[in-house]
Amino acid sequence: MVLETLNPMQYNITSLVPDTMPVATVPILILMCFLFLIWSHEETSSIPGPGYCMGIGPLISHGRFLWMGVGNACNYYNKTYGEFVRVWISGEETFIISK
Repeated sequence: MVLETLNPMQYNITSLVPDTMPVATVPILILMCFLFLIWSHEETSSIPGPGYCMGIGPLISHGRFLWMGVGNACNYYNKTYGEFVRVWISGEETFIISK
């Protein structure tokens, strides 16, 4: 009798989860999405340059400087965004000023 009560195959796992579980997950998912949107929101800068986009922008701009070199990457950003550009190098916000 003790072995029968310890046998996990005897119990149906779906009977252990209440029916209200799907109803409770919807508000939690909505709250999580709302918090994610607040967390990923950034103040828009008046200085042109690639966007932050949850940390992807700094990775792309740093990768471009490593791949193309400083001179070519600066020329690329100046052609794309203008004379005064905000980029990220090694995770730090860097300004490129050229004329």
